[in-house]
Amino acid sequence: MTLKDIKVLGPGCANCVKLLERAQQAADELQWKSEVQKVTDLMQISSYGVMMTPALVIDGQIVVSGKVPSVDEIKALLAQKA
Repeated sequence: MTLKDIKVLGPGCANCVKLLERAQQAADELQWKSEVQKVTDLMQISSYGVMMTPALVIDGQIVVSGKVPSVDEIKALLAQKA
């Protein structure tokens, strides 16, 4: 069980919600004690340098921007950051 800082950046569009759900599912399937945080504040989002949302941030690093990866793709990204 690993604790990761996982954030989904986005204003709340359908894709942002979908990415949030998939990221939480990926963390759950890996049995990680991680709560995925949703960041909707535009100033916070811009502080990451994100040009397109939704974006997935793991431990402070943007790993996906502008698309919604599958649960398996997110699991692979999380495993790379382990």
